[in-house]
Order: sequence, then C-alpha cells, then structure tokens
Amino acid sequence: MNIILQAIDPVAFSLGSLEVRWYGIIIALGIVLAFIVAQREMVKRGFHQDYLTDLLIWAVPLAIVGARIYYVIFKWDFYSQHPEKIIQVWNGGIAIHGALIASFLTAYFFTKKRNSSFWKVTDIVAPSILIGQTVGRWGNFMNQEAHGGEVTRTFLENLKLPEWIINQMYIEGSYYHPTFLYESIWNLIGVIILILLRKVNLLRGEMFLFYLTWYSVGRFFIEGMRTDSLYLIGDLRTAQVVSLVTIVIAISIFIYRRITVKPAVRYQDK
Repeated sequence: MNIILQAIDPVAFSLGSLEVRWYGIIIALGIVLAFIVAQREMVKRGFHQDYLTDLLIWAVPLAIVGARIYYVIFKWDFYSQHPEKIIQVWNGGIAIHGALIASFLTAYFFTKKRNSSFWKVTDIVAPSILIGQTVGRWGNFMNQEAHGGEVTRTFLENLKLPEWIINQMYIEGSYYHPTFLYESIWNLIGVIILILLRKVNLLRGEMFLFYLTWYSVGRFFIEGMRTDSLYLIGDLRTAQVVSLVTIVIAISIFIYRRITVKPAVRYQDK
C-alpha cells in the first residue's frame, strides 16, 4: 500500500509576521549559483570583477518588475477589477518570459553605457541564465504549481522518481505531471551543452542565440502540458507563441550574422 505523505510546507520559516518561503530562497539560490559561474568566466574573458555585480544590481530588480508586468498584462481581466492586487507579487503571479525580456533590455542598455559588447556579455552569461532557470523551477515544485495534467501514481513511479517528488505531485486528491522537473532537466542539459560550446569557439553572439533557441524549444513543448498557462487569444498559449517567435528570430539572426558579420569575432577573442 502506498503511503501519501503530507505536502512540503511552502513556508520555510517565519520571522514574526514575515513568512520566508522556499520559492524565494530557491530563486535566490539560483541567482547566486548563476552569478558564481558567470563571474569566473567574465573575469577570464577580460571584464572587471565588478562588471557583473553592477549589471545585476539593475537586472535583478527590473527582472522581477518585468515578470510581474508581463503576468498582469495577460491576466488583465482580473487585475483591471482588482487593481490593488497588482503590486502584491508575494501572492504569486510572475512570468519568466517577462523577467527575461526585462533582463535582456537592461543588459543591452547597460552594455551600451559601458561601451562593451552586448553579444559578448550575453554569450558569457548564457549558461548562467539557464542555471538560474534550472534551479528556479524547483521553487514551483515547493509551491505545487506549474504542473501538467493529471496522471496516475503508477505513471510517476515508472519515471523512477523518488517518493518525495511523487508525494509532492499529489495535489487535492490527484497526481500531476511534474512539468517543473521536465523543464529543469531540459535546462540543465542546455547548461552542459553551452559550457561545452565554449570550447568550440563559436562566433560572438551564437552562444546566446543557442540559449534562446534551446530554451524556447523545450518551453514550447512543456508549456503544452501545463494547466496554468497564460493565454493570448482563446486556446492560444502565450508562452508557446513567444517561444515560436523567439526561435524564428534567433535562427534568423544566426543566419544573417553568419552571412554579413565581417570580420567574424569569436567567443574566445578578446
């Protein structure tokens, strides 16, 4: 007989009336790990040791704002009726695509201000972005969110998942696809490939374009399994549309730059 354990409490600990949630701790851990990996490569590639810190001071808070704005836009039917809830990010409601858009825009203007190459910087941090996303999805696990449709316990056992993951996927009487795990694994594979691609010494910008394509392909298919998607029109899932557009743009830029960029600066070039 299978014993279903109690779900993990999403609140890690409390400080008086302040609840510190696992979601926030895991997101912070992802940022720290991403920073450590990127910082070493930034210095190796000739950047000042404070460059990445200065960038993140702007990028992290703006990413949170961007993630919230993106979510609110696609849930405007609700928030237009409850405007006081727009700033209540602690009650949930952020979207990774909004965070990425805000972060990339921040990086673009920051690199222009510092007279450095946007492509060089984004190539260096591409693996770290995926590290943050790999770790961050476990915050969804702790909250029992971002899961897929209903499945049987047998299905999850056949995936050879440990009991603590299977039990956490038991939500209100049913088991669900651990889509957070699918995406986390997909992102981790992408991290490994990107780190290996550093040795290949691709043209500058292509590491970042690979990241955009890799993440978007995985997100497109995994999003189709989720039950909590944001929708553009009718049954058209916003994340899938954004993923397809991103793939087309990334591949188009790759081809265009391969044809037109002369001389071709490579990743390891100073």
